[in-house]
Amino acid sequence: MPVYNVHERVLTAEASEVGALIDSLSGGTADRPDMLWPHSKWPAVQFDRPLAVGAVGGHGPVRYTVAAYVPGTWVRFAFSGPRGFDGFHEFAALPLDGERTVLRHTLAMRTGGPARLSWPLAFRWMHDACLEDALDRAEAACTGTVSQPSRWSPYVRLLRSLAR
Repeated sequence: MPVYNVHERVLTAEASEVGALIDSLSGGTADRPDMLWPHSKWPAVQFDRPLAVGAVGGHGPVRYTVAAYVPGTWVRFAFSGPRGFDGFHEFAALPLDGERTVLRHTLAMRTGGPARLSWPLAFRWMHDACLEDALDRAEAACTGTVSQPSRWSPYVRLLRSLAR
């Protein structure tokens, strides 16, 4: 089953500021904390080394390798797990003008095997909620506030309680 899933938010920030959020992925240190991933609510993104092509890691049961990286602009991750996820996901900072930038997350994959069921029944819902939380975090980092904070659906809350 083909999957194409996009989440994006227009941020009142220069592209370099939004790009710095992408660059901070999996940081977690005092001098370079992760300012994008909602690690207080979801499993943290972790890699075997700093963000660079070839770094291996993921978050929770989702595993991937950094397939391409343009610092300050774009990073693409190629899935290696769970079984049946064949494709990639990526973050990009796309300038609109000098004051606004789109932060876009794109997931493109084909599902096979157990993922034909696990994606539509569980992963999709958790993915969407997690990405909206990440965009909230990005908006707060760039503007100091979130105009419309995301809310988890009752189904996402049920899935999270079952996952514990």
